[in-house]
Amino acid sequence: MWDQRYQNENFVYGTAPNDFLAEQAYRIPQGSVLCLAEGEGRNAVYLAQKGYQVHAIDLSPVGRDKAMSLALKTGTHIRYDIGDLAHLEIAPNKWNAIVSIFAHTPSALRREIHQKVVSGLQPGGVFILEAFSPQQLSCSGFGGPQNPDMLMSLQHLKQELAELKLLVSRECLRPINEGELHRGECSVVQLVGIKPLV
Repeated sequence: MWDQRYQNENFVYGTAPNDFLAEQAYRIPQGSVLCLAEGEGRNAVYLAQKGYQVHAIDLSPVGRDKAMSLALKTGTHIRYDIGDLAHLEIAPNKWNAIVSIFAHTPSALRREIHQKVVSGLQPGGVFILEAFSPQQLSCSGFGGPQNPDMLMSLQHLKQELAELKLLVSRECLRPINEGELHRGECSVVQLVGIKPLV
């Protein structure tokens, strides 16, 4: 599915970074960043341009090829592995930041991933997430999965990420203009959490 979606010569979600990530990136300590479900690379390349050592992961070889092309065009370097989030391994206390932008999975898998995220952050490390909320199914904007189990509520995220200190946590309606497939007034959940130093 994702290879087919990314086969288009255009970047289907655009080449600019996600707005929320760009707004919150100043919180990321210098160092290494893991980008989950990175697709065509817009967020990874943006972070690499800001001086971070970026490691991206996604299912799609086509997405990776486009991401590497984008990195080359911008004179940046990213590492990009092909992998399924269902088999994601994150070493404990490794990352200065982990980024999850519209990385939707079934809820049971999402809970597992978020446990690994908390473990994988270094003390003081930052987790940045934006995703579509359940209210997206009734919004005028388009984007996101149609399966309610893959959408994220703030209530559930707070439970799953209870070990992080939340700096930003909100559900909101906001205009999105990301390429061809994320457009209009959309319902999202936004979260920034930091792993305590002790």
